[in-house]
Amino acid sequence: MSAAGARGNGRAGLDIESFLEMMAVERGASDNTVAAYRRDLEDAAGFFAARGVSLETADTDGIRAYVAALAARGFAETSRSRRLSALRQFFRFLYTEGLRGDDPTGPIEGAKKKRPLPKVMSEEEVDRLLDRAAAEAEDGSLSPAAHLRAARLHALVELLYASGMRVSELVSLPRSVLRTTARAIVVKGKGEKERMVPIGEAAADALLRFAEAMRAAGIRPDERWLFPAVSEAGHLTRQAFARDLKALAARAGIPAAKISPHVLRHAFASHLLKNGADLRAVQELLGHSDISTTQIYTHVLEERLVRLVTDHHPLSALARET
Repeated sequence: MSAAGARGNGRAGLDIESFLEMMAVERGASDNTVAAYRRDLEDAAGFFAARGVSLETADTDGIRAYVAALAARGFAETSRSRRLSALRQFFRFLYTEGLRGDDPTGPIEGAKKKRPLPKVMSEEEVDRLLDRAAAEAEDGSLSPAAHLRAARLHALVELLYASGMRVSELVSLPRSVLRTTARAIVVKGKGEKERMVPIGEAAADALLRFAEAMRAAGIRPDERWLFPAVSEAGHLTRQAFARDLKALAARAGIPAAKISPHVLRHAFASHLLKNGADLRAVQELLGHSDISTTQIYTHVLEERLVRLVTDHHPLSALARET
């Protein structure tokens, strides 16, 4: 590598750190998102460094060559698109900050693909899941430890479906949630933004039974977390909850591959819209900063509107028959 290339790569390293700091502080990107951007940009920087070029000075042809190299390395189209998206945002940041006079990713066309619709459980499937969780939490033959795990899982699924929280928000709820008498709680979302979410009567009852199970198991009432666990964070991990949720689904006769914490969040949103909720209200409940993120659910609205016209419009054949 040339001396100029080495100096350039050092500069690019600083620019990457500045970009990641902006994503975390100004845009509220999660730790996982920031880590993914870091991996993607450092991989690109390594590609250009091997050619004696710094990432910050890469041109359009070089970026096209990098994307082609990813394909040669066996990266799927979705992975290549994600890497290109990271580069687009990085170079847009350099341009905005005056660190570069152009954006070399501008002429590069990304893959034009439709955003996939989220997996959604039916209301009947959700009922089966919640009924199974409730039945297991009420099983008097369980040991105190097994009863505590069942009560915790019941509280988790009731809370998630009632509120549509992100799984990271759910598992990190503070113990102070138990002190509320309202049917809504305040959660911290992305970028430490707070919002109020409903919990409903069923979820509140499940929380009370979980609190009783904790007392029976000797869990200290001064614990910081609502769902404490032996983990680095001190609370239940997303992975552990996802594993328990899939096992519960299998016991309820629902294919484990069909469910995840995020699928339950999708079910919350879709079922609200299906039953008449306003898209803006759902946006607020989900904690989406931009309505465009929530608009992935517009297929539910479209189905509802078609049914409304079919059932009630005077020119509809079905309406005339009734």
